[in-house]
Amino acid sequence: MLKKILRGLFTIIGLIIGYLVGEMLLSTDYLAGFNNFKSDTIQGIIFVIFSTLIFGIILFLISPIIVSFIMKFMDYVEKSTQKMPTSQIIFGTSGAIIGLVIASLFAGLFKYQSLIWNIFAVIFTVIMAALGADICARKRDEILSFFTSIKRKDGFKDKKAKGFTNENPKVLDTSVIIDGRIFDICQTGFVEGPLIIPTFVLEELRHIADSSDGLKRNRGRRGLDILNKIQKELNIEVEIWEKDFPDIAEVDSKLLKLAQVLNGKVITNDFNLNKVAEFQGVPVLNINELANAVKPVVLPGEEMKIQVMKDGKESGQGIAYLDDGTMIVVEGGRRYIGENIVVIVTSVLQTAAGRMIFAKNKDSLVKN
Repeated sequence: MLKKILRGLFTIIGLIIGYLVGEMLLSTDYLAGFNNFKSDTIQGIIFVIFSTLIFGIILFLISPIIVSFIMKFMDYVEKSTQKMPTSQIIFGTSGAIIGLVIASLFAGLFKYQSLIWNIFAVIFTVIMAALGADICARKRDEILSFFTSIKRKDGFKDKKAKGFTNENPKVLDTSVIIDGRIFDICQTGFVEGPLIIPTFVLEELRHIADSSDGLKRNRGRRGLDILNKIQKELNIEVEIWEKDFPDIAEVDSKLLKLAQVLNGKVITNDFNLNKVAEFQGVPVLNINELANAVKPVVLPGEEMKIQVMKDGKESGQGIAYLDDGTMIVVEGGRRYIGENIVVIVTSVLQTAAGRMIFAKNKDSLVKN
């Protein structure tokens, strides 16, 4: 149907062109010398009709070739747009319109007209339209988040009484969701929302929960349970970020990009992700660093009562643990395994893995 319509349109265009060409030829000096060839004579009218029919027939005959090229071009454009997100098409079109408006305003500053200027104006207009479309398509997420943040500021005014806030959104990493401690931290009120959960993180959790490995499957299901508890039991805003970054393959890179777009922070306990985020200038809240920071401060010379659990790596050493998991290395504590003893702290070592406390049995120090 479309081919027939286009063929008919080209035939009409050919008739119009033939009529205009016939009228133009009648007005030339060459045909003006013949008295019979004038627009108001029968010969002139016949000449115009003949010219109109000739061009109409020519366009009618070559229209299938033109229509086939148009259809191929339309198929190419349709296949290309199907691969593009709808938001990218909308923002690209809006950017092209903005570029055309800027180009027209710039061209209006010049009063004179010339052939060179007209050529330059056409090239400049095309460049501005392409530039505007490219910028808006690439920055669509930043633009959308900007307008979304403005809308949130108005929409969340009545939610402040519930503790909701729109400042510094926190993007949750897969590892920190599976870890589960984020629920306890949010429950204490030390972390305020909104908590951002991207769909690609949910998709990764779903793949882990469907894994054939039993351990991975349990971890994935634990992460989904933690998310449900956060949404249902905590008085904190949780948002599902449904957009994606199709040009970025890795989930960690998508998280960092999303944090940059939202001007927020990433919550994780992944050491490598933490380092990459620091390199890219993305703020990170590391759960492990928080856990180390809130452990009780122990100074050399303090006494504590512990239970020696096992022997250490070195000869005669015993190992004990505090309630928060901090390891205590007791010199000469091997013979006290299974007993409760009082030790005196000799030194404290802070490592990337955590804090280690070195101590000696108080009774052995007193004897010495």
